Amino acid sequence: MGDLAAACAAGEAPLFHPNTGAEMGVEDRPLSVGAAAGLEPPRYCQLCGRRMKVQVRPMGWLAECSRHGELDSVLFDI
Repeated sequence: MGDLAAACAAGEAPLFHPNTGAEMGVEDRPLSVGAAAGLEPPRYCQLCGRRMKVQVRPMGWLAECSRHGELDSVLFDI
């Protein structure tokens, strides 16, 4: 498990917003309608703010940060 997946699984607060890449508490950027509704996969790494490579699949998504590893939507399934 990569650093990003481990941080999300542990419930750590993100340092950067996963949909805008803005530093949390410093900059407020508007969210798209889909992101505000929780329907968009994360596009930015929560640990470094870098843009991630995202693959949307029929049953979820897979996001990959070049520094912190992969994050799979399976981690968030209940």
